[in-house]
Amino acid sequence: MAPMVIAKSGGDPEFPAKLTTQVIVCSVIAAFGGLMFGYDIGISGGVTSMDDFLIRFFPAVYAKKHQVKENNYCKYNNQYLQLFTSSLYLAAIVASFFASKACKKFGRKPTIQAASIFFVAGAILNTAAKDIGMLIAGRLCLGAGVGFGNQAVPLFISEIAPAKHRGGLNICFQFLITVGILCANLINYGTSRLHPNGWRVSLGGAAVPALFLLIGSIIIVETPTSLVERGKKDKGLETLKKIRGVDNVDKEFEELLHATELAKQAKHSFRNLMKRSSRPQLICGTILQVFQQFTGINVIMFYAPVLFQTMGFGGDASLLSAVVTGLVNVLSTLVAIFTVDKIGRKKLLVEAAIQMLIAQTMVGAVLAVHLKSTNAMPSNYAIIVVILICLFVSGFAWSWGPLGWLIPSEIFPLETRNAGFFFAVSMNMVCTFLVAQAFLSMLCSMRSGIFFFFVVWIIIMGTFAIFLLPETKGIPIDEMNERVWKKHWFWKRYFDDEDKGDVEIQAKPEEN
Repeated sequence: MAPMVIAKSGGDPEFPAKLTTQVIVCSVIAAFGGLMFGYDIGISGGVTSMDDFLIRFFPAVYAKKHQVKENNYCKYNNQYLQLFTSSLYLAAIVASFFASKACKKFGRKPTIQAASIFFVAGAILNTAAKDIGMLIAGRLCLGAGVGFGNQAVPLFISEIAPAKHRGGLNICFQFLITVGILCANLINYGTSRLHPNGWRVSLGGAAVPALFLLIGSIIIVETPTSLVERGKKDKGLETLKKIRGVDNVDKEFEELLHATELAKQAKHSFRNLMKRSSRPQLICGTILQVFQQFTGINVIMFYAPVLFQTMGFGGDASLLSAVVTGLVNVLSTLVAIFTVDKIGRKKLLVEAAIQMLIAQTMVGAVLAVHLKSTNAMPSNYAIIVVILICLFVSGFAWSWGPLGWLIPSEIFPLETRNAGFFFAVSMNMVCTFLVAQAFLSMLCSMRSGIFFFFVVWIIIMGTFAIFLLPETKGIPIDEMNERVWKKHWFWKRYFDDEDKGDVEIQAKPEEN
């Protein structure tokens, strides 16, 4: 049966395409990998603020939390508690390397299926945990799921989406991350009243999106790029016609074959990633991950309940405040879905950097003045902080959050795509680990100054977006080098030698 047509692409007249139900359904199912990731981000902060969880696994933190005169900024400063959150990202770094190999050898679809299996196993271990060792083992399995999912899903969506709609469809991944965070906050708010095992319900809930992805991944198609890459040209052409909703895909298929041939000649994708002409994509793809994490967003997402308790909110109020920020996160990501392919990537990044800069500066200023070591912040100022955090989250959610995954997934040529995106995913996990592992200790030592620490990073990343990040809106994924990098005022110099070499080859007379 032919796929139903939703809308014409109109992005590139040389590559006719329609937005089909096949592409939409496959993108949404694959994006459930983001729901898994988001659920874990949201659930860990709420669980680590639950007394029942702390009593069982971190009694020293529980005792410190309830000391009347304990320093507001140091209640949760415990390396093992931080390791519970951050261990997942250590596993994800290692897993993303193997996932990059699996994507190339077996395809995007089996890699997504592997992600869901790892995640189900991690959820089961965490739900049944009897000691810290079992708890951390579960987190490591979840990390493997995150590594495989975050490696495969954005690539999958970018490769099946028409160029005009690639941004909006890819942001479905980030949108479901935000939905996962919101669901986790709502579940934590409810399970905090289930004594003594509410935390088990919260952690076990991670299996639900994983099972959905596992079942759904059976019906999604493999990407034409992956099929051709693995020698299945006829199947690749058939799939391309199916997902584009038109028969006239010859031009796009020729580009795909050409990109595949170049990729075969470049047998060592990791080695080729070190070539001069690969540096622009590698630098931009990885630095975006650093910037995404050093906005300070995961301080809010991981530790929102902990942070709000630090500011004097009670347990229920802190979880409810986390729900509010989670809802803002979801709604603001919708803005990105509907604007990224119209406004473009660059404008969203720059606007949001200004917005987040203002919000973070004001949060730091309010805490510096009104939250001392042992006092409770006045309620009116605490509410102001929540509003400012929502302002910060909204800016992140329609810019650096989704675009941090979208841009690296679309800028690498096929010959370095898996390797390049591995570096991007790994850098994201490294920075996420560093922030998760260090934040509570930094909060204890830097106090309100931690927000000014992130302000400096926001200034740097906004400057980078203005001057060094090219616009990739509407550009076919296999034509990025020609249309984007070789025409950018700064990055084009990295292709000078390559272009000279091409000219010399073309100028050389044919031998008789």
